Amino acid sequence: MILERFYPREWADSAYAIDWEAWYEKGIRGAIFDIDNTLVPHGAPADARALALFARLHDMGMATCLLSNNKEPRVASFAAQVDSPYIYKARKPAVANYKRAMERMRTARENTLFVGDQLFTDVYGANRAGIYGILVKPIDPKEEIQIVLKRYLEAVVLRFYKDSVRM
Repeated sequence: MILERFYPREWADSAYAIDWEAWYEKGIRGAIFDIDNTLVPHGAPADARALALFARLHDMGMATCLLSNNKEPRVASFAAQVDSPYIYKARKPAVANYKRAMERMRTARENTLFVGDQLFTDVYGANRAGIYGILVKPIDPKEEIQIVLKRYLEAVVLRFYKDSVRM
């Protein structure tokens, strides 16, 4: 089915609910993250949860990279707070910067996860790059109008996704 290209490999309540230690045990060595509405509300600085998550990942030996379509000032300031490399204006779902993120982390498709809150940019791009993509629920329901409109289309795709998972 044509919609399957947008399906996440997994759907989690939040980036903070993922069992990172289990993924590490399975051989995952790198995690690429979207920022806005994945880790914090849109435009917010890193909070205690984000700082703790990145410290935990780094302590266990997992590399991280932030991949955002946002501009450099936003992405660079967040990256500095969580001590992670980053790529701004990533043009997701284009594949090139997913590959650049893996190069920066020195990982490969087989041992990298992607975590994001949007199907048509984050998950679709991860799928195109051959990376295991985890969709998380948006942190804040207040979003820019263009994202609100995409959420209506996402709801349709997610309905088909849920039906396919139940089979």
